Amino acid sequence: MRIHIATDHAGLELSHHLIKHLTEAGHEVTDHGPQSYDPLDDYPSFCINAALAVAADQANGVEALGIVLGGSGNGEQIAANKVKGIRAALVWNQNTAKLAREHNDANVVAVGGRQHSLEEATALIDAFIAEPFSNDERHVRRIGKIATYENTGDVVL
Repeated sequence: MRIHIATDHAGLELSHHLIKHLTEAGHEVTDHGPQSYDPLDDYPSFCINAALAVAADQANGVEALGIVLGGSGNGEQIAANKVKGIRAALVWNQNTAKLAREHNDANVVAVGGRQHSLEEATALIDAFIAEPFSNDERHVRRIGKIATYENTGDVVL
């Protein structure tokens, strides 16, 4: 699977660890930055670029997911969710990591690097990547309503 990853300064150490871990697991990892520590960096461009790459890959039939990291993961999730076709989920335990994929078909995961140990964060990412979407009709229907609003501005009841 192709994995697009981006972070801010608070998640840089975790990002470097995950790039190595995921590459060793056989994934093709693309790092969207930053490349070096800058406590004043602006994460939105990194996260938006990673999300754009996920959306483009998926539109072209490439199996791809994204990872955005920060101190809390909140801002990074918000930035990624501004990209059309992206469903970014902030995860904080194994259950939220799995449900993000199983129920919401999330294609980007957000994790707070300051909220978890390296081992915990790695386990969350692994759980997210491993969990398939259920394709359950109710989840497909709900995701379709979100996509309709995203594409047309119409709220489907």
